[in-house]
Amino acid sequence: MNRTTTALILGAALTAAAAAPAIAQSQPNGGAPLTIQAVTERPSLNLSAYGEVKAAPDMASISFGVVTEAPTAAEAMRQNAARMTEVMAALRRAGIPERSVQTSGLNLSAQYDYVQNEPPRLRGYQANNRVTVIIEDLAKVGTTADAVVAAGVNQIDGISFGLKDPSAAENQARQLAVRALQGKAALYAQALGVELGGIRSLSEGGGYTPRPPVMYARAEMAMAGADSTPVAAGELTVRIDITGVYDLR
Repeated sequence: MNRTTTALILGAALTAAAAAPAIAQSQPNGGAPLTIQAVTERPSLNLSAYGEVKAAPDMASISFGVVTEAPTAAEAMRQNAARMTEVMAALRRAGIPERSVQTSGLNLSAQYDYVQNEPPRLRGYQANNRVTVIIEDLAKVGTTADAVVAAGVNQIDGISFGLKDPSAAENQARQLAVRALQGKAALYAQALGVELGGIRSLSEGGGYTPRPPVMYARAEMAMAGADSTPVAAGELTVRIDITGVYDLR
């Protein structure tokens, strides 16, 4: 048998193996049969969609701080501790439970004056104590901010609004996302003139994200005698993104 004949026979054997759905071959030494499976990629649709719902927030988070400066580190910390003690008492009087108050930062740093062509001159020390407060009654947001400022807070970093339990809004967004995905898949199948098969895979992204804090200028604040600070909660957007792969027939 010449080389050309051998190549033709081998090519025909491989073609037959690829066309067959499965071929079992015996392994040497009594091993398990080896199965050669022909793989045929079926046409499919890979689509994305999203569902989005609006929800009214039912909680808020305020971050603020007490900043003090003094000639010595010990004096800066002492003044800061005294003012922060007054702030904590004001929070209790405002009805904020201890579990909703968390220290988010405590810093002590040296402060220098810089003059051109002269070495830095130590001016003193700055103590910075920052607290984050969760407020579950939105009616108390403005009055709480006023209370802590009156008690000694001189920096407010921002306020953010959120949901105590976002699962209901997320589930509603999921349903909307699936409906949008199904509608899009049916539209593509109709436009292509083919029949839409079952869904092969489905993946999810997105979800509930609290609204970023609304930032306030870090400056000395004097609220005594002023009306309660107005605060508007607005609405939150809860979005679910999904991707699905459908078979086409």
